[in-house]
Amino acid sequence: MAFDAQAVSDAAAEGISRIGKASTLEDLRAIRTQFVGSGSVMTQASKAIGSLPADQKKNAGKLMGRLRADFGRAFGAREADIRAREEAETLAAQRVDMTLPVNRKPLGARHPIAKIMEDFEDLFISMGWQVSQGPEVETEWYDFDALNFGPDHPARQMQDTFYVKGNQAKDAAGFVGSNMVLRTQTSSDQVRALISRGVPLYIVSPGRVFRTDELDATHTPVFHQCEALAVDRHLTMADLKGVLDKVAVAMFGPEAKSRLRPSYFPFTEPSAELDLWFPDKKGGPGWIEWGGCGMVNPNVLRSAGIDPDVYTGFAFGVGIERTLLLRHDINDMHDLVEGDVRFSEQFVMGE
Repeated sequence: MAFDAQAVSDAAAEGISRIGKASTLEDLRAIRTQFVGSGSVMTQASKAIGSLPADQKKNAGKLMGRLRADFGRAFGAREADIRAREEAETLAAQRVDMTLPVNRKPLGARHPIAKIMEDFEDLFISMGWQVSQGPEVETEWYDFDALNFGPDHPARQMQDTFYVKGNQAKDAAGFVGSNMVLRTQTSSDQVRALISRGVPLYIVSPGRVFRTDELDATHTPVFHQCEALAVDRHLTMADLKGVLDKVAVAMFGPEAKSRLRPSYFPFTEPSAELDLWFPDKKGGPGWIEWGGCGMVNPNVLRSAGIDPDVYTGFAFGVGIERTLLLRHDINDMHDLVEGDVRFSEQFVMGE
């Protein structure tokens, strides 16, 4: 194709004219392909410049540069106009009238166990205590030995504990456990806190624990505990009782109260069963076993390097699931583990 200045000028003018009439971005792309694409008059003319005599190439190049610049400016301006118009139309189409009633699809509900664990944490934080979290896969030393469980204690047997590793394991603090287990109680985290944070210490340890129970109406192999530990100078059972009464009121209302019955636990001495009294939803109050508590056994303090002649402590633990069952009059543990959203939707977030 020979270079024809008039033909290429007319083609550029026609393209610019059609750009001004384009109404969509698709139209604009089609015009660009037709007038500056590989088979267009303008592209062929550019290629033909190479065959012109030397004295004509300069003027031909200038002409092509000007025509392409004019075409590009017209294309860019029209493209911006169309994009702005299309965006405005899209925004107008998506406009929401906030005064209209909304039929929103349900988004599910938080599980009540997660909410009640936060209630425990908020209560202790309000008293100035710290929240402590430990690993769920634990060494036997932390889970049993440091808590004064003897090597022949029944809780260490396979029928109660999930053993996950049979060889010795050493943690970051250098303590060796003969086995790794899924922790059977959050008390293991209390020993970690005594070692890492020192005393005085006031912590609450909510978390998930594991025991080889069958799932039935009142038991589950995976459940949650909230255990608390205070170690300081001159702490007594009176301090423990005061905290327990405060926890009972926070969980079950202003009429709730606690009482202690003598018992035995390896990690506390003296030890007590924790009973709870509150007006139940059937109209009759009654004493119900809620958890265990006591003064920290001196052997537990020694295992963490704490002098029991200087410091004393108290500890208690309650089951999260049991608290939830009692507070909301739930009769079957299956409701807590089956994941039916209709169950969770019954609980108000602010409770």
